[in-house]
Amino acid sequence: MSKKSKTATLAGLDMDSHLKSGTYQDRLADLQHTLVKIQQAYLNSSHSAVVVFEGWDAAGKGGAIRRMSSVLDPRGFKVWPIAAPQPADLSRHYLSRFWERLPAKGEIAVFDRSWYGRVLVERVEGYAAEAEWSRAYGEIADFEKLLVDNGTRVVKIFLAITREEQLKRFISRMDDPLKRWKLSVEDFRNRGKWNAYVEAADEMFARTSTGHAHWDVIPANHKTFGRVAALQTIVDRLSKGIDLTPRLLSPEVAEEARQLMEREGRDEG
Repeated sequence: MSKKSKTATLAGLDMDSHLKSGTYQDRLADLQHTLVKIQQAYLNSSHSAVVVFEGWDAAGKGGAIRRMSSVLDPRGFKVWPIAAPQPADLSRHYLSRFWERLPAKGEIAVFDRSWYGRVLVERVEGYAAEAEWSRAYGEIADFEKLLVDNGTRVVKIFLAITREEQLKRFISRMDDPLKRWKLSVEDFRNRGKWNAYVEAADEMFARTSTGHAHWDVIPANHKTFGRVAALQTIVDRLSKGIDLTPRLLSPEVAEEARQLMEREGRDEG
């Protein structure tokens, strides 16, 4: 369902990809159930995971993330929405604010946009000099290898929609009072640099899709397809080689419960 090639390009996507009619709810429920089992397997273990969501504005990143956060326990799951760097961030290396948000052992962290802003928006909009964003490809690859070598799984999802589909979704948001907050002036201005963003994304895939952290580029013109494909990719990557069998009740807990029930049974008698 997703492109896993190191040479993935946006032009190579089948933007008409969609789910069979009537299958979405069952697929979603199955994936969410597996996500719960994955989190339980990670808790109190040496496993951790970072899930990166990138993609065009209105491509469905938030919808996919909400389908994760709605079923996972926040004590071991965190979503980090990444906005423009603050003045304090600009005084340090651009990766610093991401180091501070990395998951501990047993945890899963999702980044709604990420360190890839350096080679996407900062490159296209001129917020980073060419020397800075050119250097960032190697820095990011090294950063992600450090995470993987330390036992953190890195999943990178890019949700793609066409320029025409994006405009439809922008108009829909304008008409919905509960979704207007998602729109900004930059959303419309950035459309004028669509080709530059496509060029930047394709170079990002080519230079940062590695054996330890490759890009999964997903066509998301059909929201349900993009959502299920993203969650399926995450499930596949985070569950590989992991025993998802629910843990047995510990003997200590079972014995304490038995004694408690015996005492309460006598008291009631």
